[in-house]
Amino acid sequence: MIRPILKMGDPRLLRQAQPVTQFANFALDELIQDMFETMHAVQGAGLAAPQIGVDLQLVIFGFGKNSRYPEAPAVPETVLINPQLTPLSEETEDGWEGCLSVPGLRGMVPRWKMLHYEGRDQFGHRISRDVDGFHARVVQHECDHLEGILYPMRIRDMRQFGYADVLFPELSADHDE
Repeated sequence: MIRPILKMGDPRLLRQAQPVTQFANFALDELIQDMFETMHAVQGAGLAAPQIGVDLQLVIFGFGKNSRYPEAPAVPETVLINPQLTPLSEETEDGWEGCLSVPGLRGMVPRWKMLHYEGRDQFGHRISRDVDGFHARVVQHECDHLEGILYPMRIRDMRQFGYADVLFPELSADHDE
């Protein structure tokens, strides 16, 4: 089922998400299926449970090719629960981001360039990966939602924040993050 995505201004997006304590159950499986259907319906790169009003530490992300990020390399479809992120160096890089909860806008956001993340999948199995580049950016963006952080809060220079169709007219204006 495609779920409505909360938009910036909704106070539920600013809450701290709660840890998932039960794995491999129907309710969790159904939530994850709904999240993937929702993300695919809007051509998202990722989605966090708080974005659909569910206060749990659960994010999904991944795609083979994404029209909203035509230059981005593929990222494996992943379910990540109760994530922990650790930078692998102090090096950061700036990159353009958007968000399904901030439709129509893009901003330049600094993120760790290399990252280790771990957590659990929907069955409770451990996930542990070292990633870099766009994959690292997507994970950080989605996990920020679990802390009540939206990407505009991370923008350092508001001159690098605006409407996607103005900043990137070559991209389809009807696809927001």
